Amino acid sequence: MSADDQKSRDFRKLLLWGLLSVGLYGLLWTFESEILALSANGRWYFSVPIAIAFLFSFVHGHFTAEFWDSLGIQAKK
Repeated sequence: MSADDQKSRDFRKLLLWGLLSVGLYGLLWTFESEILALSANGRWYFSVPIAIAFLFSFVHGHFTAEFWDSLGIQAKK
């Protein structure tokens, strides 16, 4: 695989995770009242916002990692 192919692939991954992150924020904004109403039902419904937070953390974490990689910034090992 050439360097240009790798850069193109990395940019597509960055774009994918970025779009997923933006999409999740859009869904959260659109369905805010439904999510609040569902989580206010009591019992095990409190886990809905927790699951949403884990999903956001996973997607945004991948986006952030791809972003820094695209800038050439790597963590110390």
